Amino acid sequence: MSAGAPAPDPRPLAGVRVLDLTNVLAGPYAGYQLALMGADVVKIEVPGAGDLARQLGASPELNAKGLGASFLAQNSGKRSLSLNLKAERGQEVMRRLVERADVLLENFRPGVMERLGFGWEALRGINPGLVYCAVSGFGADGPLSDRPAYDQIVQGLSGMMDATGTAGTGPLRAGFPIADILGGLAAAFAVAGALVRRERGGEGAYLDVSMLETAITAMGWGASNYLSAGVEPRRIGNENATAAPSGTFRTAEGDLNIAANKQEQFETLCAVVGAPELARDPRFAAREDRKAHRGPLREALEEYLAQRPAAEWEVALSAAGVPAARVLSVREALESDHIAHRRLLHTLPFPGEEGRSLRVLGSGVHVDGAALGPGRPPPLLGEHTDEILREAGYGPADIDQLREAGAI
Repeated sequence: MSAGAPAPDPRPLAGVRVLDLTNVLAGPYAGYQLALMGADVVKIEVPGAGDLARQLGASPELNAKGLGASFLAQNSGKRSLSLNLKAERGQEVMRRLVERADVLLENFRPGVMERLGFGWEALRGINPGLVYCAVSGFGADGPLSDRPAYDQIVQGLSGMMDATGTAGTGPLRAGFPIADILGGLAAAFAVAGALVRRERGGEGAYLDVSMLETAITAMGWGASNYLSAGVEPRRIGNENATAAPSGTFRTAEGDLNIAANKQEQFETLCAVVGAPELARDPRFAAREDRKAHRGPLREALEEYLAQRPAAEWEVALSAAGVPAARVLSVREALESDHIAHRRLLHTLPFPGEEGRSLRVLGSGVHVDGAALGPGRPPPLLGEHTDEILREAGYGPADIDQLREAGAI
């Protein structure tokens, strides 16, 4: 490297250009993960409207500005190009962008891209090395493929909801959009894998990501117990079906998760809480005995746990080698010392407003010891349109003509 030359970007996807045509959550989340890894993600949005997530979130003020909290959460680090794909000149621009892209990411219903003239065969004809990733609720084919995808619908169809809650309260959906997030993670992982294959052989890829199938694969023993042993999961609330005592327990102040899954952990737990006799009780002596007597074991332990708050038990049990931790609120989790140490939260200028800041989540992955965060705030709608078009070879007069034609 010559003196004074800028250091190369160490992020794994630096130099990769992604065209992000996605909306709301699963697709934008995938694009955000790629941006955190260093990709140049160009968000292509409908002129005048943009991503629906611009209107979604807890703040009516932000929604009215087209900067809803849902949008702000998943689009930092991206650039926004407003482009009308239904206009002839807009399609011309799209073809030029595809020629120069590495990845195209979309989460329309199956068939929409074909109707726009940008199905896989057309895209491969423009750029044989393109990695095309389509994220949908149910995949590109099959009896459910033409249905719209919403997180709660996928949670229900996957079996997740049926396995969640208690016998009296379930089925319950997870309190956050787990199916969307899993679909986005699967898409980002698939794109990274396809880029490795292309690096080795020069060949692009068509990636068909199903939120439903991804959700089912994430159920772990809930699915494997049925496949391997014919046993369906029962709703047991915060208990761990594979071990006891392993679940959430009341204390003098706050709830405490304990996962004493091993025999030695159970015996240590009994000693630390001051109840060594529980380890000798025939009902609790062995693993299967404890599972069969969960209720009495919980009641006995909670009598002792009621003597101290969860925060103190967390320290004492963890120090003794028993996995234990408080149940935190979202606020407490985000503001914890550990998350601050890991630099998961990143502060950016608020888009379009001087003197206002925005906090967003970065990546849960560190690369070479560095926490990954976005390099720029979420974009205003169409904020980088002229910049991106200039990079694609359009001059000022060309850009004016595209505006007059309603293409941008």
